[in-house]
Amino acid sequence: MADKTESELVDYALKDHIVTLTLKRPEKLNAFSDELVMALGAALRRFDADGEALVAIIQGSGRAFSSGADVHQRQLRSRAEFERLGGPQGFGANSGDLLTHSVNWKPVIAAPHGYVMGLAVGIVLECDLIVAEAGTQFQITETPRGLGAAKYWGLFDFRGAGAFGTEMALTGRFFTAEEALAAGVINRVAPKGKTLDTARELAEAVAANPPLSVRATVRARRWYMDRLGRELTMQSAPLKLYLSEDFQEAARAFAEKRKPARFKGR
Repeated sequence: MADKTESELVDYALKDHIVTLTLKRPEKLNAFSDELVMALGAALRRFDADGEALVAIIQGSGRAFSSGADVHQRQLRSRAEFERLGGPQGFGANSGDLLTHSVNWKPVIAAPHGYVMGLAVGIVLECDLIVAEAGTQFQITETPRGLGAAKYWGLFDFRGAGAFGTEMALTGRFFTAEEALAAGVINRVAPKGKTLDTARELAEAVAANPPLSVRATVRARRWYMDRLGRELTMQSAPLKLYLSEDFQEAARAFAEKRKPARFKGR
């Protein structure tokens, strides 16, 4: 089967100045391959340049927002590939660049449902506002996979939920949309099947304001968030956890659908 094009991977729909970006890899629970990361980046750039668009909403199709990184592609690379790329991401497919490299600073709302795991948690937390469906399950999979969760901890702390984020980053356990709302991580919990409607209501309230006023706030928020992310990367990048034996075992165990062997701390 031929690879999907960018437009086939992310649907772009504009209505009443609000763009809905829909991840369209439901057969893989919208797992982020390099291609999907780049397709979402292209869709965000299109939104950024669209003179009619004021607010964007990101949602997933199928049973989940996203199960995170495509383990088979991004986490089972050869050691030589990891060393050449400097991590699991492919060239030009760093998900951490999606929200922080905006030009016009338009607001973006995440509307997750089902499952939000690993890399997808980072994308959701970097969005300006978050509306999650009731019962949505989140997990920082980087912790049990051996990659570390420093950036996720930082994003939780940035949102004013440091204690909650520390627990999630250190345990790697699942947490619900309701827990996230109580901790102040997300903005709203929507009834089942009403996530997009609730997100659109919030988007309409934002879009009713003068666009430059809104973007001034978004720009300041993303600038500080980007600075924090870069500082955390400087702390964690030298560790090269993606070359550790524990990471390699965790990735293989996931792909082989088994429990990982005892971790060795190396």
